[in-house]
Amino acid sequence: MKIAVCVKQVVTREWQLRVDDAGTWVRDKDASFEMNEPDAYALEEALRLKEKHGGEVVVCSAGPARVSQVLREALARGADRAVHVEDEGLATADAFVLADALASAMRDEQFDLVLTGLQSDDQGFAQVGVLLAERLGLAHATIIMEVEVTDRTLRVKRELEGGWFQWVSMPLPALLTIQSGINQLRYATLKGIMAAKKKEIRRATPPPGLAARQRIVRLYFPTKTKETRMIGGSTADAAKELVRILREDARVF
Repeated sequence: MKIAVCVKQVVTREWQLRVDDAGTWVRDKDASFEMNEPDAYALEEALRLKEKHGGEVVVCSAGPARVSQVLREALARGADRAVHVEDEGLATADAFVLADALASAMRDEQFDLVLTGLQSDDQGFAQVGVLLAERLGLAHATIIMEVEVTDRTLRVKRELEGGWFQWVSMPLPALLTIQSGINQLRYATLKGIMAAKKKEIRRATPPPGLAARQRIVRLYFPTKTKETRMIGGSTADAAKELVRILREDARVF
């Protein structure tokens, strides 16, 4: 089975975000970066499928030269080779441009299965995987929590709202967007890190004429406000109401 995994490099969650002068993105020149967390789960699922069914895992990414960092990390974890669509403008591109850029580099590979994370930790539109499936002409399913492969068919478990799940059967080739928590992530070993240095990273360029269909108008930190709410009634009623407020309004647990 030939499996592609699309990964994205994002700013680490621990980095102190600062909005740039234009107010449309963050100042990432001195930021530290990491692999997008949902994409890490997609990579792990691909590696497990390879271990079970055999084949090859190819990691694909679109972005500036620094993206090679996460590609090397993916290779160290066990991927066989990588494809890097390299262009500085792809660092902040919208989902349409990213999908077109990735599709141009992946189309000739004829992958049996393409996995992406459900969404990115930075923009979070959850659209690149769906649009990529359209560009490659693949059947697709989203929010996947379990994958079963039998001959040339897939059986996948989708997470719905309210604690519900849905099993879907579909043919190969296909594209799946993977939900975080589907598996237990592995980490790169020293042997894997050394082996990654010898693995191939094929460089590609995005096709000409790519045009963004979305743009960020304004990026800003949430406004902090204070509110005092008095809870009356008996001690038991007040405690019950406080729990409801914390769960449903404040959403702290």
